Amino acid sequence: MQTPRIKWHIVVFLAPAVLVYTAVMIFPLFNTLRLALYTEIDQVRSFVGLENFQTLFGDPRWSESFWNALGNNFWFFIIHMLVQNPIGIMLAAILSHPRLRFAGFYRTAIFVPTILSFVIVGFTWKLILSPIWGIAPDLLSSIGLKSLYAPWLGKEQYALTTLALISVWQFVGIPMMLIYAALLSIPEEILEAGEVDGITGLSAFWKIKLPLILPSIGIISILTFVGNFNAFDLIYAAQGALAGPDFSTDILGTFLYRTFFGFQLQLGDPHMGSAIASAMFAIILIGVCIYLFGIQTRLKRYQF
Repeated sequence: MQTPRIKWHIVVFLAPAVLVYTAVMIFPLFNTLRLALYTEIDQVRSFVGLENFQTLFGDPRWSESFWNALGNNFWFFIIHMLVQNPIGIMLAAILSHPRLRFAGFYRTAIFVPTILSFVIVGFTWKLILSPIWGIAPDLLSSIGLKSLYAPWLGKEQYALTTLALISVWQFVGIPMMLIYAALLSIPEEILEAGEVDGITGLSAFWKIKLPLILPSIGIISILTFVGNFNAFDLIYAAQGALAGPDFSTDILGTFLYRTFFGFQLQLGDPHMGSAIASAMFAIILIGVCIYLFGIQTRLKRYQF
């Protein structure tokens, strides 16, 4: 029996990517998990097992901030799921219409904000919504809705929702383009068969197109989940590391930043910071597993 030959050219081409991925992703991940099992007392590192996690979840000084950040993260994610993704699907359906003029221009205009820096977006929207020099009060006043204006970024009950909607404005182009590509991949024969049966317009979208793009919607949903639970930049750019007012916009990313690196009078603690990062990894991993084994398998029957 002839032994199979090793295809060395595959190993050679994959080796650089594997080495880079290991250096910048795999090693930091396992090193973070390792740091979470230690603590430092009098500049001496000691193994404490799961004690850091017990402190994070059980000590009121830590658990209150953690559960507040986790709840804010879930609200941040829910707004994206309920606002960003439906709007992205709607825009994709409109732009995929063959008779729409200037569709390329509209796609570009909607997608451009996704390539902007978080710092630019956060600072620009702070200027727009500022009650002192922002243009939002004057815009609402010009259409007779000045009474609806409020310093949304300065009020605890509005700040997180406002930032989530700003993030929706910036990233709605991503689900739009993914769904747009999925709609274009639907065979014309299926749509023509629907037209023969009298299924056209909105009816064709709901009865034919939507079931066929459900796998793409599932992928967008899990990407939204992962992206929002890794969020940090916009909150930090707009509200700072303290995620004000009164930590009302604090999410796991900003909580991790303050804990790991320290901020103002708070000293950095890389071991507790690693515990928070490990908890974030576990939450994202659980969400991805639920999607892969609970949702994706059910969506496969819609694929053709």
